[in-house]
Order: sequence, then C-alpha cells, then structure tokens
Amino acid sequence: MFFIILGILALIAGFAINTPALTFSRFSRPAKVVGLILVVLGALTASVRQIDAGQVGVISLFGNVSDRTLNSGLNFVNPLANVTEFNLQTQNYTMSASHDEGQKQGDDAIRVLTADGLEVVIDLTVLYRVVATDAPRIYREIGEDYTDKVVRPITRTRIRDNAVYYDAVALYSTRRDEFQTRIYKTIEADFQKRGLLLEQLLIRNIDLPASVKKSIESKINAEQDAQKMQFVLQKERQEAERKRVEAQGIADYQKIISTGLSDKQLQYEQIKAQRELAASPNAKIVIMGGRGNIPLILNDK
Repeated sequence: MFFIILGILALIAGFAINTPALTFSRFSRPAKVVGLILVVLGALTASVRQIDAGQVGVISLFGNVSDRTLNSGLNFVNPLANVTEFNLQTQNYTMSASHDEGQKQGDDAIRVLTADGLEVVIDLTVLYRVVATDAPRIYREIGEDYTDKVVRPITRTRIRDNAVYYDAVALYSTRRDEFQTRIYKTIEADFQKRGLLLEQLLIRNIDLPASVKKSIESKINAEQDAQKMQFVLQKERQEAERKRVEAQGIADYQKIISTGLSDKQLQYEQIKAQRELAASPNAKIVIMGGRGNIPLILNDK
C-alpha cells in the first residue's frame, strides 16, 4: 500500500508540472512513468499475502467479510482488501486461584455452589481451537477477541449450571469424572455453535471449604484406626490359633508317649543309661535298692 500511495503522489506531481511555462516541466513525463511503476509495484506487493503455518486468513473489503479463507503460504488477494489472521493451533485458557497462573491476574478460579449449598472453588484449563471454515463467521459475528467473549463466559457459566447437581464431597471424590464429562458435553455444544472446537477440559483442582476438609480428614482417620484395629484383631486371632495348634501338638505328643511306653521299656531305657554312665572313666557312687531294684549310679564329679 505504501508504494501505491507513493506512486499516486508521483502521478499527481507529474500532471501538475506538465505546463510548458514551468522550467522543470521536462520532468513531467519521468514523474508519470515513475508514478505508474510505483502504483503497479505497490498493487502487486499488496496483492500477495503470506499466511504463516497454523494460521488462516479472513478477507474483508470495505466492511464486507468474504467466506473464502486464505490457507498458509502465499495467496493473491485484492490489494485494497484487509486480511486478518486467525490462529488454528490448540489454545488454552486457564482459570486458577493462583496469582501467577492463568490469563487473568489474581484469583480467577470458578466459585460454584453445590447441591448441599457449599461453595467449591474449581481450577480449570480449557483446550480449544478455531475451526478453519468458521473463521469468517467468527470474525463477522464475534471478532478477534473470541476468548473473552465466548471461551471464558461459556465455560464459567456451564460449570456453575452443572455443579448444582452434585454434593461437595461427591464432586471432590467419587463423581469428579462424571462431572467433568458432563460439563465437557455442554461446553462442546456451545463452542461448536460459535465455530470453536473443544479438544479437552481439564479440572486441575477442586478446593472444598475448610469445615468439609476437616470432616473428611476426621473420617479418613477414623477409617484408618478401624483398619488398624482389624489388623490387630486378625493378628491376635492368628496368634491364638498358633498357640492352640501348639498346645494340641503337645497334648498329642504326651498322649502318644503315655500310651506307647510301658514300664518294662522305661526300665530298659534306664538300664541303657546306667551302662553308658558305668562305662565312663570317672569315679561313681553306686546306691543299691533304687526304684525297680535297679542300682542308682551317681557321678561324684
């Protein structure tokens, strides 16, 4: 466009000095030629538009938005047309309670009321992208700031609308995946109507009120104590069973000994022991008249 304006100025100057009375009228023709060349060069330059990878170009001429889009690479357009690029790559929008996260400064988390009337704070990230064929419609109906006009308000509204169907504790634990799937479907439908494609919805954190956290911690501690007590009882039962088996074994052993050994066999075992003691080189004391008329030999060492 710069060359076109410069060429037009050169043409005007060439026609303005095309007067024989002027001493520099001889420059009129060269000025016209230069101006024409600049206009042609400017028109060619303005007609070629480069679209970067991952972008799509939307053409508008005097307020009229064309449905034709420009793909990445070099494209030829009307030199007077305005080309606005839209990003087709995956974009993310984060709403977080942390001050150094998300697109908004400060606490930008979503505060919702659950079915039991408690306030829950949700950190969320939305992954989305622009549908290439819908880029002209987005530019015509929404504009380039579709993030603030569509992504942010729809996401926050749909999360609040769906959170009322869940209790705070269920939302935090057992039904979290169900909640995420539910809001994904509703947000996806709203995005699709406006030319956006929802790729993924990530619930990063769900923060419960302090009173609810304390109740959950107390419940968890009680469950852990109960499990610990069950372990102790099970261990005691196993120890009691072990002692019972051991006592039964001793009783069985004693029963076998008492029924299997006779007096003669006991006397025989006693004689064997006395023989072994008598064979020892140490001095002994022999006591006659022992039980069963068997001498008792004692070692004096």
